[in-house]
Amino acid sequence: MMRFASNSILFVTLTLFVLIGTLNFKVCDGQRLNGLKMKNFYRKSCPKVDVEKIVQEITWKNAATDASLGAKILRIHYHDCFVRGCDASLLLDPTPNQAAPVEKQARPNLSLSRFEVIDEIKTRLEQECPGIVSCADILALAARDAVSFQFQKQMWKVPLGRRDGTVSIASEAVADLPSASSNFTTLQELFDRKKLDTVDLVALSGAHTIGLTRCGVISRRLFNFTGNGDTDPSIDPAFADILKAQCAGANGNVLEMDPGSSESFDGHYYKNLNENKGVFQSDAALLTNRFSKSLARRFERDNVFFANFARSMINMGIVEVLTRKDQGEIRKDCRFVN
Repeated sequence: MMRFASNSILFVTLTLFVLIGTLNFKVCDGQRLNGLKMKNFYRKSCPKVDVEKIVQEITWKNAATDASLGAKILRIHYHDCFVRGCDASLLLDPTPNQAAPVEKQARPNLSLSRFEVIDEIKTRLEQECPGIVSCADILALAARDAVSFQFQKQMWKVPLGRRDGTVSIASEAVADLPSASSNFTTLQELFDRKKLDTVDLVALSGAHTIGLTRCGVISRRLFNFTGNGDTDPSIDPAFADILKAQCAGANGNVLEMDPGSSESFDGHYYKNLNENKGVFQSDAALLTNRFSKSLARRFERDNVFFANFARSMINMGIVEVLTRKDQGEIRKDCRFVN
């Protein structure tokens, strides 16, 4: 994994992002895209239609009637990329003759939803340009567009050229996905495996600024943290009392992941976090490391968060991608291999 020589160099990098202060993020010169292309990938293979425009139109149409779509599609993209890379293996449905459960059937993925949005996009693109646009590229674009709907502009560029994987195994999702109860060491190890750095960890955690969770995910943290009927001491006591009142006796109750701003993509998550009001143990874990804690302070500023989130979404989106013709396939249906 390529690492910065020191934290001081990384702080300089962050400063540059602050000075840029723009949503139209550009990949730094020399950044490896693992065989993907930043623009015009489908111009020759699908010349009669604008692939990105079609993805945006369908995604924004759905986002207009579902304020939670950004969180839902973004989460699918995250969970896909951390298992076998960004190959749309998470989109595969179980089949009667499968040898083992697929990723969709893994416990961390059972609450994922809105796969039908990806299906709608794929159906349209198969009509316009059959056998050309991968489900993996569609998912990466839809995640960007679902988040960008709030701003009515693209928040980052998406490099394209991914192929679709043909293998999906539930046990790999359990092993590779960060959990809501992960400590900093575990989070860092999981991100290291994917060649993602501490800035990526803190920036991508900012996805918790939108969306909802359920009380069952944090029940132990609130009511039985060490097995003695106690509460995680890292939570602000008054905030813990609010969560306990919302969750008492009802693990199915819904909670905002960023209380007070769960439908707005912004730096508010970090403000809550820095007041010890992070909902998940994995959120609070970011404050246990000196460097990540300093990043969380800086990311309270929307422009700093947006620029670094853009960088990190590009970094995550190129993890272990399949790009050669002898790798994977271009699925005709995102739910099944050809």
